[in-house]
Amino acid sequence: MTTTHLQPDTWAVANRALVRKALAEFTHERLFEPVTSGEGYTVANDTSSYYFKADRYPLNHWEVDAASITRTRAGVDAPVDALDFITEFHEQLGIGAEMLPVYLEEISSTLASSAYKLTKDDLTAAELVTADFQAIESAMTEGHPCFVANNGRLGFGVEDYRAFAPETGSAVRLVWIAVRRDRATVSHSKTITYDAMLRDELGTPVLQRFSERIRAVGGDPADYHLMPMHPWQWENKTTITFAADIAQRHIVFLGTSDDEYQPQQSIRTFFNRTRPSRNYVKTALSVLNMGFMRGLSPAYMAKTPAINDWVHDLVENDAILKRYGFSVLREIAAIGYHNRYYEAATSPGSAYRKMLSALWRESPVPTLGEGERLATMASLLHVDRQGSSLAGALIKSSGLDAREWLRSYLDAYLVPLLHCFYAYELVFMPHGENLILVLRDGVPVRVLMKDIAEEIAVLSTATALPAEIERVRVTNVPDDEKLLSIFTDVFDCIFRFLSPLLAGEGLLSPTEFWAVVASSVRDYQEATPELAAAFAKYDLFSPEFALSCLNRLQLKNNQSMVDLADMAGSLQFVGTLRNPLAEV
Repeated sequence: MTTTHLQPDTWAVANRALVRKALAEFTHERLFEPVTSGEGYTVANDTSSYYFKADRYPLNHWEVDAASITRTRAGVDAPVDALDFITEFHEQLGIGAEMLPVYLEEISSTLASSAYKLTKDDLTAAELVTADFQAIESAMTEGHPCFVANNGRLGFGVEDYRAFAPETGSAVRLVWIAVRRDRATVSHSKTITYDAMLRDELGTPVLQRFSERIRAVGGDPADYHLMPMHPWQWENKTTITFAADIAQRHIVFLGTSDDEYQPQQSIRTFFNRTRPSRNYVKTALSVLNMGFMRGLSPAYMAKTPAINDWVHDLVENDAILKRYGFSVLREIAAIGYHNRYYEAATSPGSAYRKMLSALWRESPVPTLGEGERLATMASLLHVDRQGSSLAGALIKSSGLDAREWLRSYLDAYLVPLLHCFYAYELVFMPHGENLILVLRDGVPVRVLMKDIAEEIAVLSTATALPAEIERVRVTNVPDDEKLLSIFTDVFDCIFRFLSPLLAGEGLLSPTEFWAVVASSVRDYQEATPELAAAFAKYDLFSPEFALSCLNRLQLKNNQSMVDLADMAGSLQFVGTLRNPLAEV
């Protein structure tokens, strides 16, 4: 049965975990103000009252004890229910009446995903230390640490979930189509050609088979480009929304790939399991997940490889970045299909223009040296069912003191991000899923950054850019918000969670944790005196910084969380957070 994971016991555990997260993150974003009650705290309204115990950490982090949560309704004990919780507090959370049922559906999907994960065989944190790259990828249970509704995936049915959700670890064969050249945008890195890349990805026998299928419907292979796509997208969108293009042979179905792929944490990106050295494939997917419809724009695909080439060249030619081993996985080729009907009927940002595109990203496997292993950086925040973190298990396996291990991680992850910002005002989206750790003996020794073209920005007018990629320059970010690329994305969205994990396992106190961060920053700044003016202008040791609220973005509009044309203007700020670096 496809719903065997939906059982009373697992459902109760999933609900308690999600309410724990909601209490913690909504309090962090100052949507709630818990009242001290006995040995714990209470959040209440006219409908229900929730009591819980929590430890407090820097950055207004609330480490809520899930087992301690109790709920009363009209003075009577009631079950802890996440859907009830959101409904009861929706006005306080700012969820509009029209959006409430859609957000509840995302919450329900997140709960169902959690229930499924609870029925899987559990790999302990200690076992994950030596696990395969893709075993780690599918073992992750939490998703984005800040967002409460982080596994929405609206559009997937339960069979789709089991076939395509990252946590199932299922093998997927991608659908391939041929699209007319005069309706397609194709781009590639300056180091390759599109046809050569396809030969490497597919092999001559598959290319011949696809050519024969084009001829079988009366087409000439020379008139078409080949494109991979998500099987769900073909079945649920392309065959219906693009029916006219299929009927007119602008699009020709070719079959599925020979290679098997595995969905990654980002859900629409696939790793080649049959030949791991081959490229990742990222596809358009018209599924609503975490505040966005996960499409890909053909217009953006046109410049994607050029943006990646520029970032790659900058990184490879910067002596400091090379010293720390920082590198990027380039998106080396892209293709987008233009549906003329929908482009004539919509504005440029419409989801209808983002239904049929794909790109190829370099695999990290060929970059590995002797004794090196890979793991998604999201795994550092993973906690197994026994309450042990993978970060803690890696430290224990490494033989290093926790401070030494943390310093190696910071030098691999934080320092390159700082240098890109201070030297070029180049910022990334450095959340856990966008970084791959290279580990040696359990120690992070370098990192690989991915998802470049859609998620970088150059905030300075002084940094030279080729004219064709000028779109990545963002000039409307105030100076006092620029450093939020570190304060929010790294401190608040990664370190705020990592520090309590290490403290809870007796490895590093919060004071010790942030002291190591401070020493890593100071050592970098002292070794780079030529950037002293930038360090002074953008002070990483300032007493406080603005609290940028991610859940508030999603609660305000879970269909389109930010305006991609004005991301800085979309941010939601509520007060400030004390900077832990200023404390040490």
